[in-house]
Amino acid sequence: MTHRSSVAQLDGSPRRRYYTGSNLQRAVTVEDLRAMAHRRLPRFVLEYLEGGAEEEASLRAERAAYARWRFTPRQLVDVSQRTLQADVLGKPAPMPLAIAPTGLNGLFRRHGDLELAQAAARFGVPFAQSTMSNDRLEEIARIPGLRHWWQLYVFGGDEVWQELLRRADAAGCEALLLTTNAQIFGNREWSTRAQATRTMPTVSTAANAALHPRWLASTLWPHGLPGFPNVVDFIPKDHRGFFQTAFWIRDHQPQSLSWQDVERIRQRWKRPLLVKGILQLDDVRRALDAGVDGVVLGSHGGRQLDWTVSALDLVAAARQITQGRIALHVTGGLRRGTDLLKAIALGADTVLAGRAPLYGLCAAGTEGVLRALEILHQEAHDALGLLGARSCGELGPEFLAGPFDDTVAARAVL
Repeated sequence: MTHRSSVAQLDGSPRRRYYTGSNLQRAVTVEDLRAMAHRRLPRFVLEYLEGGAEEEASLRAERAAYARWRFTPRQLVDVSQRTLQADVLGKPAPMPLAIAPTGLNGLFRRHGDLELAQAAARFGVPFAQSTMSNDRLEEIARIPGLRHWWQLYVFGGDEVWQELLRRADAAGCEALLLTTNAQIFGNREWSTRAQATRTMPTVSTAANAALHPRWLASTLWPHGLPGFPNVVDFIPKDHRGFFQTAFWIRDHQPQSLSWQDVERIRQRWKRPLLVKGILQLDDVRRALDAGVDGVVLGSHGGRQLDWTVSALDLVAAARQITQGRIALHVTGGLRRGTDLLKAIALGADTVLAGRAPLYGLCAAGTEGVLRALEILHQEAHDALGLLGARSCGELGPEFLAGPFDDTVAARAVL
């Protein structure tokens, strides 16, 4: 997805410019952090950060969904004492947000997962670590005060996921997120174009990377591409390079994954279990019957099946099904504090943020992630007061009007 370099006020004038320097305090929006990240990253890494599947319709739909809703604020309400604090899986958090699991973060910065987790711990929100993390599960678990969630990809034989569950449990992970929508790899054409072979980039891709010395210094130097320490023991020795490992795991994800597997995982995992990647209301009902503790509505960042419905569009109907019996989380497209409030008003318990904290990571590491969280919190805190609400618990559909026509939303995100 091409970076939007300006925002039109009226017919393209005046042009808005985003901050692209190095002073984090001058980054006043997540879009500023995004612009900083775009300046730092080589093309192939930027495409990995921003890209979706095929025509990227699912990716665009995630942002358009938020634009279809308008606020209906209350007035003459005392909002001098207000808070965003909410329960996230039964524990207090400064806002109803968690950092979503994302893989290959070592491409953005060396020890990217560690920096994401450090920022999450400092701010007090959960961090979900991916199976495809480039940092060891046990190393992340040692971060003081971290609410550590573990995301599971099922691949290889049963012994693989069973061992990963054993390690996550031993490390004290608070919750398990089972990803259900990645058993067939999405058609990410931008990735194919950047590769000369399955394991080698094109000459132009390598040349472009060489033009980004700050990225090279903070990511590849001196040890080269990152590894996958959480899964390396399950990978044949001749497939343990960066690209080889990623492709081997992709080729060994069972397309037979079913609700019976969810039940088997449920039997072994005694802490909160969330089923991630749900976009069908019947699957929300199945999740209730399967005895899981929550669902995460989402399209895998628009990177799997293209032309799917936005997760936000399902929140209200899913809430009617769950009725608070299990946690209802949503992920995809969050860029503003107002986005967070819209999701909560529609019925979500928590929003998982993926790209927004990654923009902070790419811009400035741990401090950049922390800045992204601060911006989202400040925006949401101010908007909560402007809505005439004192807490997230007061929010409901009466604070929203819509959804409005797609053409209106499309203009807001193009």
